[in-house]
Amino acid sequence: MAKQVPRKLTPLETLEDAAECLKTVAHPYRLRIIQMLLAGDYMVSELAEACDIQPHMASEHLRLMQRAGLLASRRDGRKIFYSVAEPHLEDIIRCIEARYS
Repeated sequence: MAKQVPRKLTPLETLEDAAECLKTVAHPYRLRIIQMLLAGDYMVSELAEACDIQPHMASEHLRLMQRAGLLASRRDGRKIFYSVAEPHLEDIIRCIEARYS
């Protein structure tokens, strides 16, 4: 008996966008940064310390995710705080934590 295809498949263009998003977050430091930002806003130095990396490296990860529309930033004087801009990141992190924790 042939397998039944789901009634409505997601358009390939949408799946390509999803794959790009997943490629962007598919890095241990970026996943840790997202975990932290889901709990609140953080500065680069705090995120770098939690990942045990140099601040310039954390900044690169943040820039990449911000360019992809996943993160937002706000300035408070000389400090820049980052936050999650894409609410669905919480679902992705929850899925990862359920599978790998």
